[in-house]
Amino acid sequence: MAAPMKKFLTRIVAQTGESPIGSVIFLHGSGDTGMGVQEWVNSALGLKQLTFPHLRILYPTAPARSYTPMMGQYSNVWYDRQHISPSAPDDTSVDTMAADLSELIKSEVELGIPVNKIVIGGFSMGGGMALQLGYRYLREVAGVFALSSFLGTQSLVYQALKTDSRSLPPLFQSHGEEDSLVMYSWGKDTFNKLSELGVKGQFHSVPGLYHDLDKQTLLKVCDWISEQVPPS
Repeated sequence: MAAPMKKFLTRIVAQTGESPIGSVIFLHGSGDTGMGVQEWVNSALGLKQLTFPHLRILYPTAPARSYTPMMGQYSNVWYDRQHISPSAPDDTSVDTMAADLSELIKSEVELGIPVNKIVIGGFSMGGGMALQLGYRYLREVAGVFALSSFLGTQSLVYQALKTDSRSLPPLFQSHGEEDSLVMYSWGKDTFNKLSELGVKGQFHSVPGLYHDLDKQTLLKVCDWISEQVPPS
């Protein structure tokens, strides 16, 4: 009998203040880890690392699962999908991971962090998972950010926005104009559709950027996070 799959292999926590009033959950891209994306973010920022005196940052690692775009090989991904394209439908594994991430957020609430002071976001697939979580499952969060991410054209997120009238968290989205893995048009179309369905937010185009993290965008994310969950 196979051993049960762990929800999260590791959960890296960065905290500078003694009494945080909010949290940021940063989800890595496919095949990465929480530690990997933390190091990547801090390397891109240079001397100014991603820290806040009033917030804790969590970098969870997705469990390894069979990933169809890699011919069924196991990889640390938040969900499976038929292929990397807007035409791929949402996989049922999105629901499973949304439940697990909701438990992670619940654990933050149990530590005294209100859900409306929790920002969730990520890079690439991590941003896609954040969009699912923030606009289908946990609209009470303070905000959602998605870097180089997209949703399928028939995503259940859009269906949920059409039928669920609850208030929506604000969105920060960015995309490199030269991204050849997750095409720029996929990200921009996602933002446009979300906007048409009532999501308020901002979209940042990054000229010359491929599927990567860049310092200026990350600095904008830092400022945006502090606007959603201010120090006082």
